[in-house]
Amino acid sequence: MSRIVIFGAQQFAERVHCYFTGDSQHEVVAFTVDRAYREADSFLDLPLVDFESVTQRYPPSSYKMFIALGYSRMSKLSAEKYFQAKELGYELVSYISSRCMVLTDYPLGDNCFVGEGSIIQPFARIGSNVKLLAASHISHHAVIEDHCYVSPNAMVLGNAHVCSYCFIGASATVRNGITVAPETLVGAGALIMEDTVEKGVYVPPRSVLLDRKSDEIEI
Repeated sequence: MSRIVIFGAQQFAERVHCYFTGDSQHEVVAFTVDRAYREADSFLDLPLVDFESVTQRYPPSSYKMFIALGYSRMSKLSAEKYFQAKELGYELVSYISSRCMVLTDYPLGDNCFVGEGSIIQPFARIGSNVKLLAASHISHHAVIEDHCYVSPNAMVLGNAHVCSYCFIGASATVRNGITVAPETLVGAGALIMEDTVEKGVYVPPRSVLLDRKSDEIEI
């Protein structure tokens, strides 16, 4: 069992702590954030220390780290801390749920999160610092590059290529064989049927409120 420090002290870090504690061989011993954002000395009853001095108390020779930051700024903030932690000498661990299916023989990158119910099919490739939330589906021969965030129930179909720093919203579908360009934002429920443009934002039509009450409709 390795001892790890989690970067972050918000809800995603709280969830990551729950997963690591209940479903991994890692022991969470502390949290860390930048000094300017540290508002307490503890988080979830564990020490919360300044990232600027974390190596003094939890040296990388004895501890590992996980960057528990989500999709803020198209995952740029997460990537920034990912590289800083590696520069400090930390090995970055991944969490892969025991309740998911990883069928690819290609190793996942470091600092990945794979939630429960997710499926990674044969020949798929997953980069580093990738978050695959619950019940996400990555089909055969698909590629997810570094620093991407794939929301719950999203589907990336066979041979699709998702470039770095992309966000795929909940229940969105990326058609087989297409390329999602770097920093593309795909909104919840969107259906992507052709290659995207870099930094493009794709959202589906919004639901509308009908001029009828629910008890006036036969269902």
